[in-house]
Amino acid sequence: MAKDNGASAVLTAFILGAFAGAAVALLFAPAPGKQTRELLSEKAREGRDRANELAGQAREILERQKQHVGQAIERGREAYRDA
Repeated sequence: MAKDNGASAVLTAFILGAFAGAAVALLFAPAPGKQTRELLSEKAREGRDRANELAGQAREILERQKQHVGQAIERGREAYRDA
C-alpha cells in the first residue's frame, strides 16, 4: 500500500509542477491568444502523455511486487507443510 501512495504522490507532484511551469511561462513570455492556447494545448498533451507513462511504470512495478509477495506466501506455505 505504501508504494501505491508514493506513486500517486509523485504523479500528483508532476502534474502540479507542469501546471505551475506553464503558468510561469505565460507570465514571463506573453503571446497572442491563439499562440497561448496552442502552447497550453501542447503542454497539456505532453503532461498527459508523461502522466500516462508514469502510471504505466507504476502499474508494472506494482504487478512485480504482487508476484513477489505471492511467491513468498507460497514458499511459506510449503515450508509450513514440510515442518
